[in-house]
Amino acid sequence: MKLRNSKIKLDERRERVLVSPKRSEGASVLIIVLWIAIGLVSIALYFANAMTFELRASDNRASGLATGQAIEGAARYVSYVLANFATNGAVPDKTRYTCEAVPIGDSRFWLIGRDPSGTPSSEPYFSLIDEGSKLNLNTANTNMLSYLPNMTPDFADAIVDWRSTNSSGAYALNYSQLGYQEKNAPFETVDELRLVYGATIDLLADEDINRNGVLDTNEKDLNGNGRVDPGLLEYVTVYTREPNFHSDGSSLTNVNTATETRLRTFFQNAGVGNASGLASSIGNYTHPRTGRANTFPSILNFCLFCRNQGMSSDDFAKIYDDVTTSTNAYIRGRVNINTADADVLTALLMGAGLDQSTAVGTAQSLITYRQQNPSNLGSVAWLIDALGNTSTAAQALARGDYVTTRSFQFMADIAAVGPFGRGYRRVKFVFDTSDGTPKIIYRQDLSRLGWALGEKVRETLVAKVTQ
Repeated sequence: MKLRNSKIKLDERRERVLVSPKRSEGASVLIIVLWIAIGLVSIALYFANAMTFELRASDNRASGLATGQAIEGAARYVSYVLANFATNGAVPDKTRYTCEAVPIGDSRFWLIGRDPSGTPSSEPYFSLIDEGSKLNLNTANTNMLSYLPNMTPDFADAIVDWRSTNSSGAYALNYSQLGYQEKNAPFETVDELRLVYGATIDLLADEDINRNGVLDTNEKDLNGNGRVDPGLLEYVTVYTREPNFHSDGSSLTNVNTATETRLRTFFQNAGVGNASGLASSIGNYTHPRTGRANTFPSILNFCLFCRNQGMSSDDFAKIYDDVTTSTNAYIRGRVNINTADADVLTALLMGAGLDQSTAVGTAQSLITYRQQNPSNLGSVAWLIDALGNTSTAAQALARGDYVTTRSFQFMADIAAVGPFGRGYRRVKFVFDTSDGTPKIIYRQDLSRLGWALGEKVRETLVAKVTQ
């Protein structure tokens, strides 16, 4: 019995010896399999995460491409608007075109403009911008430039010196320390101001860092007046030129050289009252039988003469588009008094020789008149209606060829977003219609300036994406 029990115990020991290694090997295999599974899962998760980022990047690239196409489509749309609603120097009526959240496929674009009323706002205004409402850097005199907001007399002198063709320079500036020389030629772009001696971002942009015309939440109200104070870039241009011929290429009637007979026929065909008397008065002024001949230096000067001879504003409007006082093919630097703001008008008047108090008051009188008489702004005659025939301001402006009521250059500040509010881009275009067909003469990417469509548009886009 004992022998049998011993044998059984021996067999059990042998079994344990034989079985235990097999169980240990199985556990090791299981652990190895688990580690391999964990590794594979980790690799799968890594690649899944990478693919997620790649998908997002692809979406962003696709949105960026869609936004770029929206910008190009918007430029074509603006060309269409100008070709149809900006004929003969007219400023397109905002009610006749769409400029806010315009859809192109799944993208949308906006035309960032300026509120003509000047009312302070925390949200951008959307429209085309009339370049004719600004002072031209290549024609404005030092006095005009000096009285623009945020300007200094030294920088105004530096601007005139930069464009001066006199290589010796009229204003001693040392550009060599900046690593380049002054241009001594006309400005080609407004952004060229950055090269002028003394230029700073505070002078050029002031509070409006992203240049959208409003005080955004990330911009500082440095003087605490509750509204944006833009820099010099807001008030100047280099593109304004007015064709001195009809849209079909035919010549205008030059009142300085036309004979009395030619003027009489011209006035009669236009339906002007007292055509013979007016023609005789103008003929005696420009071609006197005795004495020195006189010339009209500007259309406003001619208008003032005609008004003193009894011509009405309505009659002058009949001939306004057909007369000239210049022999140049294009007249550069005129300011459109229908669209210029108070600051530009004030600077223009002070450059014409008025004192600051008179200039400020006159500018406000002009703005008030055009707001109250929007249907009477067809020619420069309304300036005389607003100020009077004997106005010092009207006479000062009439001594130079400063003003017009027509515009042929427009800026389209186009901002666009792609599908789902992604792919924001912003590009500034300047269009010229002075040769009849709108053409792009300047293009600049402004995306680097950041979001410029305001919080309202941002909130709207976010709401659409999360719905």
